[in-house]
Amino acid sequence: MRWSKFVTMIEAHAEGEVGRVVTGGLPNIPGRNPAEQMRHLNEVDDTLRRFLVFEPRGSAQMSTNILVPKTLPQADAAFMILQADKAHAMSGSNSICVATVLLETGMVPMTEPETVLHLETPAGLVKATARCRDGKCEHVTLDMTPAFVEALEYVTEVPGLGKVKADIAYGGCFYALLDAAQFGLAIEPANARKLVDIGMRVQQVLNAGPAIVHPEIPEIRGISYTMLTGWNAEGQPTGATILPPGRVDRSPCGTGNAARMAVRHTRGEVKVGAKVSARSIIGGVFDIELVGETRIAGRPATLSKVSGRGWIHGTHTIGLDPSDPFPKGFLLTDTWGEALDLINPAT
Repeated sequence: MRWSKFVTMIEAHAEGEVGRVVTGGLPNIPGRNPAEQMRHLNEVDDTLRRFLVFEPRGSAQMSTNILVPKTLPQADAAFMILQADKAHAMSGSNSICVATVLLETGMVPMTEPETVLHLETPAGLVKATARCRDGKCEHVTLDMTPAFVEALEYVTEVPGLGKVKADIAYGGCFYALLDAAQFGLAIEPANARKLVDIGMRVQQVLNAGPAIVHPEIPEIRGISYTMLTGWNAEGQPTGATILPPGRVDRSPCGTGNAARMAVRHTRGEVKVGAKVSARSIIGGVFDIELVGETRIAGRPATLSKVSGRGWIHGTHTIGLDPSDPFPKGFLLTDTWGEALDLINPAT
């Protein structure tokens, strides 16, 4: 082989959502901290993201987590999430995958029955408490970054849907939370394509409007995802987070449920100490607990814990032959959905 790039990774998933972790072969990314490095990938040079995420080396139904140099003294590791549209600041499922990989591969020493590690992300420091036994990371609880509400019951006109009502909230990235009942849909596998179509239509309209920017981290801006929400027969929350350019998160979604807890707390529906078991569209479970209140740039915010499970399911090595005609990869609508204009695949 005569590869000009050589990247190794561990394959993992959290409740079905793939979040592989790159362990070797990454170039230096400009930036003094993960937030600045994320901005570089999103605004200056996205070659690395495309190489890792797009076909033929990647696929639509996955995220790729890259370990970057930590800058906070209390951090055990630092990472960011690469997805089809851009690099993202925070993800509950991906944090669980990263913690599982770090511990089970020995990159961070495992202590049984419990290991505490701190993950530095562009959204801030995340404490991960892992329950461990016989070399296995069985369960991970994340102390999420503060969540807050940007707008409640924001109404917008969406082509093909009419007037749509959304709650805009932050849980590590910005979400538009949409009650699926307003579209007459349940959160179930048979409706996945319809939910994706709704979520992408709404996100495109909202992101074409006034810019939404985190008040303390300017690198975090815009609505990253929509989340269609509902309830199951047991009264537990269900949800389908829609990831650009058009797929459903297989996990219950940690950041989305942190944002949802902030919305419910703002409405007076839950108090500190509330616990729910959030279900994904395929039945996976994250346990969510509202543990406190705080403030972000003077505005009320909430603190949540997100608990779930991750599994390593393989190892992977990819490379680039200098003669390969697709060094940045490619996308097709048959797999990636019809909203490819969101990620400008032609450049």
